[in-house]
Amino acid sequence: MAVLSQPVVGFSLEVAADLSDKQVQRQLSPAARKAFFKITDAWNIRDEEAKQLLGGISNGAFYQLKGGGLKTPLDQDRLVRVSLLVGIFKALNHLYSQKLADAWISLPNTNPMFAGDTPLRYMIKGGQPAIMRVRQLLDARRVAQ
Repeated sequence: MAVLSQPVVGFSLEVAADLSDKQVQRQLSPAARKAFFKITDAWNIRDEEAKQLLGGISNGAFYQLKGGGLKTPLDQDRLVRVSLLVGIFKALNHLYSQKLADAWISLPNTNPMFAGDTPLRYMIKGGQPAIMRVRQLLDARRVAQ
């Protein structure tokens, strides 16, 4: 998890990065790519599901990204998605043992928000707003501890 807790060089923790700026996107994309694939590996997420978490990226772009090649940087939407997933990953590892933290995303959940489905399926179906809601839920649980 150390890789996910390191700030990106040249960015402040006090001031939000301007994710609409193409230069910022180029700077953040390598770290975001690395974090995303570490998370999907830890959670045992299939490539098809990973593509959906990124907003429906094409096969070619996804496998280029997965292989480390970034012809174009991640756009603002994908950077936000990865940021939210990093927060979910960190919150789960704060709340649960590593084994449960890694499995939680794929386990059926009785929380009314998920309606018995898995958090992963909920996030894929609901897109960025659903990913944000999962992040908020876990942050609220973390604060309540």
